[in-house]
Amino acid sequence: MNAPEKHYTGRYLGLVEREGWEYASRTNAHAVAVIVPVTAAGELVLVEQYRIPVQCRTIELPAGLVGDGADPEEPLEPAARRELLEETGFEAADMRRVLECPSSAGLTDEAITFFLATGLTRVAAGGGDDSEDITVHLVQLDHIDRWLADRLGDGLMLDPKLYAALYWLGDPARVDAIASASSPSPATG
Repeated sequence: MNAPEKHYTGRYLGLVEREGWEYASRTNAHAVAVIVPVTAAGELVLVEQYRIPVQCRTIELPAGLVGDGADPEEPLEPAARRELLEETGFEAADMRRVLECPSSAGLTDEAITFFLATGLTRVAAGGGDDSEDITVHLVQLDHIDRWLADRLGDGLMLDPKLYAALYWLGDPARVDAIASASSPSPATG
């Protein structure tokens, strides 16, 4: 495999080409952690924030870049714990790595890793860092389909990673099957 040719390098993204295929690549982080936080009361913890590229508020799972801060070699699980606390105000007693996968395989080399977070305790308000304006939502899983439909009706967009989480949460055996079959890549360990 040939090394990628760099066409552009910005603060956060680069444009590279390999074997005739142009794609985006992160320049400020080495991975993304996506957290699926579920409370003991059966609530999925979601975040809402304005996303400039789509010019809209979106409903998402808590997530964030790995290695974009003081430690460029930051491990995945500590990053997931940091993002969960920063965005939602929750800490998790248990953080289970479920799956590593591409975020958009034809557009970017970015890999995301899903974590199931349970044993949650609220220790802060959340809301993100100084550059973010995040609203935290606790949504009963029994009512999440209607709640999400209502957000669409309100003009918000839904991040599709939500549906992977809801699929897994529909049957705990799915989480076990995916987690046991998924192995970390050497690059993100």
